[in-house]
This record gives sequence, C-alpha cells and structure tokens, in this order.
Amino acid sequence: MSFVITRLESGIATVVLERGKVNALNPVVVQELSAAFETLRADPAARAVVLTGSGKFFSFGFDIPEFLSYSREDFTRFLAEFTTLYRVLFSFPKPLVAALNGHAVAGGCMIALAADRAVMAQGNGKIALNEIAFGASVFAGSVEMLQFRVGPRASELLYSGAMCSAEDAQRIGLVSEVVPAEAVLGRAREIAGELASKRPEAYAEIKALLRGPTAAAMAAREAASIAGFVEIWYSEPTWSNLRNITIR
Repeated sequence: MSFVITRLESGIATVVLERGKVNALNPVVVQELSAAFETLRADPAARAVVLTGSGKFFSFGFDIPEFLSYSREDFTRFLAEFTTLYRVLFSFPKPLVAALNGHAVAGGCMIALAADRAVMAQGNGKIALNEIAFGASVFAGSVEMLQFRVGPRASELLYSGAMCSAEDAQRIGLVSEVVPAEAVLGRAREIAGELASKRPEAYAEIKALLRGPTAAAMAAREAASIAGFVEIWYSEPTWSNLRNITIR
C-alpha cells in the first residue's frame, strides 16, 4: 500500500495514515483503509486495532485541491466510498481506538468518530467538523456518529464549526483522554489491549447492540445526504471558498 501502513504486534494492529504533511483523504487512501480493515477483520491474530496518523496530523480531511478537478459523478462516487468506510469502521466488530496524534478535522474527524475510543495529544491539535466554516454541509452518518458520541452538543458543534482543542474535546466527550503527544500511541494501544482482553464474541455482540440502531440510521439517510452535500459543494459561493484552500 502507498499511504496506509499496518503493523501487528502482540495481537494489536496499528494502522497508520501516511500521506504527506496533513494525511489528506482521497480515493486511494479510502480504498487502502478499506482493504486494511477488511484484512484485519478476518485476521484472528488481530484482536484490536489502533488507527493513527503520521507527523503532526491525524488527518486534515479531504484533499480539496485534488477534488476541484473531479466531475460531480466522480466526486459523488468518492463520497459513497468514504461514507461506506466510516460506517464499516463504526460497526467494526473488534475494539477500535483512534490515536489522534494531531489535527483531526472534517473528514479526519469523521473517521475518528467511528472509533470506540479516542485518545488525543496535548498541544495545538484541533478536532472539528468545521465544514460550515467554508460553506459546505456534512453527511447523515457523520451527524449520527457525532450525536452518538456527544449527544445534544452535536448541534452546537455543527452549527458553529468550532475547532476544539484536545482539552475542550475531552470536556464534551468528543475524545476519551488527553495525554502528552509522545504517549498517545502507547496509551491507545493500552486501551486497545484492555478492550481486547474481553471475550471477542461478547464484545462484538455488545458493540452491535449499542451501535446497531445508529448504524442503521446512518445507512438509511446517507445517499440523500450525499446528494445534498454535492449540490452545496458545487454551488458558486462554496466553490469559491474551496478554490482558496490549498494543501502544502
């Protein structure tokens, strides 16, 4: 794989996003993540998974400059693949812990929301569904996951597009723990190990019971929300904002 690295040690798999400075999401990254988790789901040696990023970013979201060249049809196809990915992660039967080594914004935040638990690094990193800040919408699945994680606070976060610090994110339940940057991956692996110590069949069944209704709601509304997202994305006010966004 080009941008997704998987390591397995002592029953805990670590999946690392490695795509440039900000670990921007594009079709190749989504396909590689999907393939990695399909393999880990079937691998009995992988009892739990930690998902993290390289450098100072977990993921800053979509590779917007790349998507500016996409037709509506191609972009819609990507969105279907992306939302399918986070639904797969949300319902992944094994323990999944997000180790947020830095910024987790927009699409990056959506992936983090799919995890069972999230550990975030102290420092300047932000986490947010900030699409409204540049005139875009979100997806039904991301709304459902955010509500599952933080309850009624979801509306405040979505309407404001607030960029939360690690400490603010912990205070509202967006992340589970905040630790020094050098300890993020180790602490995430500890949590993954603790969760993996439970009987796998029991863990998977309880997780399905807890998350099944939300997963069903995600799937039921996703296609319509993607259509709405695309209409707003290609509208002139939003398109103008997007053209001013660059990734270096």
